[in-house]
Amino acid sequence: MGTRDQGRGSRAEAITDFDAWVSARGPDLLRLAYVLTGNRADAEDAVQDALSRALPRWDRICRADDVDAYVRRMVVNANVSGWRRFRRRETPTTVPVDGVARSGLPSEDRDALWQACRALPPDQRTAVVLRFYEDLDYPEIAALTGVREGSVRSRVSRGIATMRTALGDDDD
Repeated sequence: MGTRDQGRGSRAEAITDFDAWVSARGPDLLRLAYVLTGNRADAEDAVQDALSRALPRWDRICRADDVDAYVRRMVVNANVSGWRRFRRRETPTTVPVDGVARSGLPSEDRDALWQACRALPPDQRTAVVLRFYEDLDYPEIAALTGVREGSVRSRVSRGIATMRTALGDDDD
């Protein structure tokens, strides 16, 4: 997870070409959305929604202090909007996006961990993913999700406790 700062858009980089930025950062946005949503179709929808909202505002967005953080927030918001709509539909077969499984865990452990994460309520899953997959700290997650830092800490703690129980690791 040490690659968090690689390729991050900042004002100093003067990112002005939307297509070039999407080509460079799109796969990372898709991986984030996939881990947040739990399936590729919803991930693609969240990223497409975020990027379709970013394009008309790109002249302003590309001057933001951290372009990646700005658009990442848009992806998180698109995901939140999706589960707020609470649409029931068929879930497509989940085929992991390249690079999602970046851990050194054996595949059966990774699959169990992934299933435990997918079983979390959306707010907890979002907090856990942003904390441990995106390697963001609590204030960054609070700013990104629009909730207080204490709520983020609580969601992460409850999410991890739920995952430990699901994985049979209740011992601390």
